[in-house]
Amino acid sequence: MDIVSLARFQFAMTTVFHFFFVPFTIGTGLVVAIMESMYVHTNNPSYKKMTKFWGNIFMLSFAVGVVTGLIQEFQFGMNWSDYSRFMGDIFGAPLAFEALLSFFIESTFIGLWVFTWDRVKKGLHLFFMWMIVFGTMTSALWILSANSFMQHPVGFTVRNGRAEMVDFGALLSNPQLMFEYSHVLLTAVLTGATIITGLAAFQLLKKRALSDENKLIYHKTMRLGLTLMLIFSLGAIVAGDMQMQYLIKEQPMKFAATEAVYKTTKSPAPWTVVGIADTKTHQVKGKVEIPAMLSVLSYHKLSGSVEGMEEINAQLEKKYGTHIDGQKMNYYVPVNTLFWSFRVMCGFGALLALVSIVGLVMTRKSKPTLYNHRWMLWVLAILTFSPFLANTAGWFITEFGRAPWTVYGLFTIAQSVSPNVSVASLLTSNIVYFILFTVLAIILIVLIVRFLRNDPVEWDEAQADKKATDPFAKGAF
Repeated sequence: MDIVSLARFQFAMTTVFHFFFVPFTIGTGLVVAIMESMYVHTNNPSYKKMTKFWGNIFMLSFAVGVVTGLIQEFQFGMNWSDYSRFMGDIFGAPLAFEALLSFFIESTFIGLWVFTWDRVKKGLHLFFMWMIVFGTMTSALWILSANSFMQHPVGFTVRNGRAEMVDFGALLSNPQLMFEYSHVLLTAVLTGATIITGLAAFQLLKKRALSDENKLIYHKTMRLGLTLMLIFSLGAIVAGDMQMQYLIKEQPMKFAATEAVYKTTKSPAPWTVVGIADTKTHQVKGKVEIPAMLSVLSYHKLSGSVEGMEEINAQLEKKYGTHIDGQKMNYYVPVNTLFWSFRVMCGFGALLALVSIVGLVMTRKSKPTLYNHRWMLWVLAILTFSPFLANTAGWFITEFGRAPWTVYGLFTIAQSVSPNVSVASLLTSNIVYFILFTVLAIILIVLIVRFLRNDPVEWDEAQADKKATDPFAKGAF
């Protein structure tokens, strides 16, 4: 085990765990805001109970997401100090906006939203919730603007061995950001909708009697969740396709790896559905191909070849050299990781779109048969966990596909690691972080499971009773 590998593993671990909660929080926040909007529009108390009930799931996700985000930021100073020195001027501005603007909005309006039920007008309370949604979405914008710079550097100059920003507007108009942000945002809402739908299915699967009002709330939840699943799964597929069109030109090595193309293909190009890449011989074993399909997926027509990794590697060696800072360069990326991650991500996206269509048909007003078919409820319940796998796979493609760079074309992974860390310190911190994340995950799961022992109607009544018996409430004395 070397220092670079341990530092990369630690950053991957913290990033993946944190990214469990980023789309979870953004997505559930928007779903809850839509629920409250329906309450304000219709004045139906069921929507209010629905909003308050699922709002607690959002709050749990937000709380854990904040903790994991703070842990992740420690990585820059601990293990990647040379990277921090190189990128500090670029990273500083968007991270400052994220902390001082977006997080300030989120934390302020979450407090107002939680503690002002029935104390302010419904429209004002709804405004609080939509400001939370705005805060979470702009928070993702600032973070992804920094990440997009790492994928496609713009608006900078290099002085004294550091990247310095010369055009902040270029950072926000980065074409990489446009594609990356839209894809992340759409998949985040898809994540929230899928989780809320799946948890409602779990509630309906419980072997106990439910009141008619609770059933109605769960049915409304599932209908809304399935509608959002369909809209945003299709949106995510379109956004992902647009991003891939961009990657063909800007990061061809990443694209070629997602399709395990070592040698430039003929025209039209066949699509490898499954296979295992041999990184030594540059052969793909056990592959199953569909003729001409890769040309259709890549260029939306029945012609066109796809450039292979061998040719791209030769071009990169010519452009950047075979050695950087005395290190022999290998511009190949982890092919099997990208190849299978791409299929996991796209497979779950297509599956969620298909399931949402079936679910909407089975929950239509004229014939709502879904609630009587436990097998379909189980499908939706199990799919609760699918967005976490799909989002992780997508993040693998984004980050592993940039190797061997931390900042594409400017700064390598080997150049980024802190010069004073040791294998022992990295092993210790890896173990500590792993234990910490495991504990946090267990706590979150326990809290969600414990909360879901309640149902919306009874939980809302219990909260009303607590408020009535509050010894510090007005009139208690």
